[in-house]
Amino acid sequence: MKTKNILSVLAVSALVFTGCVDLDTIPEGNIVTSDQKDEILESDPSKAEASVNAIYTQFSLFATVITETERHNDIGYPALMLFMDTNGADFLSDDNGYNWMGNSLTFDDRIFTSYESRINWGVLYNQIYAANTVISFLGEDSENPDYQNYVAQAHAARAFDYWVLAQLYQFNYTNHKSDPCVPIITEKNALTVTDEGCPRATVEQVYAQMMEDINKAISVLEDSPLKRRDKRYISVDVAYGIRARINLSMGNWAAAAEDADKAISLSSSSPYTIEQMKRPAFNSADDNSWMWGIKIAETDEVVTTGICNFPSHMGSFNYGYCWYSGGRQINKMLFESIPATDVRKGWWLDENTQSPNLNEEDMEVINTYYGPYTQVKYAPYKGELWTSTNASDIPLMRIEEMYLIKAEGQAMSGNVAGAKTTLESFIQEYRDPEFTCKATSPQDMQEEIYHQRRIELWGEGMSWFDIMRLNKGVDRRGAGYPNASSIFNIQPGDPILLWRLPEKEIQANKALSNNDNNKATPIPSPVPDFGE
Repeated sequence: MKTKNILSVLAVSALVFTGCVDLDTIPEGNIVTSDQKDEILESDPSKAEASVNAIYTQFSLFATVITETERHNDIGYPALMLFMDTNGADFLSDDNGYNWMGNSLTFDDRIFTSYESRINWGVLYNQIYAANTVISFLGEDSENPDYQNYVAQAHAARAFDYWVLAQLYQFNYTNHKSDPCVPIITEKNALTVTDEGCPRATVEQVYAQMMEDINKAISVLEDSPLKRRDKRYISVDVAYGIRARINLSMGNWAAAAEDADKAISLSSSSPYTIEQMKRPAFNSADDNSWMWGIKIAETDEVVTTGICNFPSHMGSFNYGYCWYSGGRQINKMLFESIPATDVRKGWWLDENTQSPNLNEEDMEVINTYYGPYTQVKYAPYKGELWTSTNASDIPLMRIEEMYLIKAEGQAMSGNVAGAKTTLESFIQEYRDPEFTCKATSPQDMQEEIYHQRRIELWGEGMSWFDIMRLNKGVDRRGAGYPNASSIFNIQPGDPILLWRLPEKEIQANKALSNNDNNKATPIPSPVPDFGE
């Protein structure tokens, strides 16, 4: 079977990962004709569904990017969530031998030979490759409603991947439309890039591609009779949520608010209640709050490895790297800014290593391994303390985010009163009954919503997108970082905030040279902490 090396990281077809045949090639390496594809689907219709399943399988595969050695942070998209949050200033950890996010603490991950650089690129382009496979195999013109749904999901997934890529490799859309971003690989050029390469498209071009994709997805999913079996799949409300994120990143404020509101109205999800938030949670896609998530099975390799998975690197109640690395903490100043009446304050230990959300059995685990400000937001798999079965699902989108997008979109499009109503209603009903928003201008509202996003979406891989779209820096002073070597005050727009394209991609892509990469920037120098 011929392997299509679209980019250096795309070594194997996404379908091979799931044990299916490669539906785009035949043994001689020729392209399958439309008639041959129809014959395949008629003889085995399950292959159509298998192709779309391959997209979602890509989100949580172990050791598929770094093949020459075993990296315990090569765990699919959750690795990127951890890298991005660690790059910021709200997601603290100790830089020690058990912490696989150490390079992201110090920004050594920006070296273009780093494993993290390759994992970012490989995970996202492998997912894009899987989406391209679905679109090219099932076709845009199929009259089968199920196939139309699968193709729409592929477009939505590809839009999501390019949205992530755009915010890793270039600054925000508003001020950098003409700057180089990432190569655009679709089903239209997938077979030519191996020979010809593919240059970096501009930020504007990449956003145009993701908008084209997500618009196609929504137009089909709105009328699709096929209902998803579980929340790993993209439904119409999730597609609107993805477009709301894209519009927010572009500064299309009114459109972002409209899409978020549409996602809320179409979704069967509802925010976690205050009562639900009085205990650790966030471990099951079946929870009412989740719109979209990575479904994990006990038999998945990321689970059977024991320690090479998201709960191992994140969880405080289960067996894993966190037991030995010291776990994940919140920025001390952010924690102190949360009112005592806000149920979310219990998502972390206080300065005395206490949380109202924990019982005596919980505290036995906590007192064994962790110190102040450690997260207790994430429950272990099935709520089983000390478990070594780390098969928790991983959130990709929750309904709460849609309320925050709606409020920000309203505020920044001039409807400050409406934004305050949206934000206050949400926070008062679901998080803090005594909350009052004191902001009076669009910019003040945006800052208040940013503050709420830092709390609500902590540890869910979302913080970096806000840093980039809002042109924030990374100021870790006063946050409580345990290592002086991790305390930085990185200014907005500093080149170190941009990831570099991996060296292997530059070498393999004939349309790129070293001059096309983002600037090589020295690792930031630590600064004195407040009070020093």
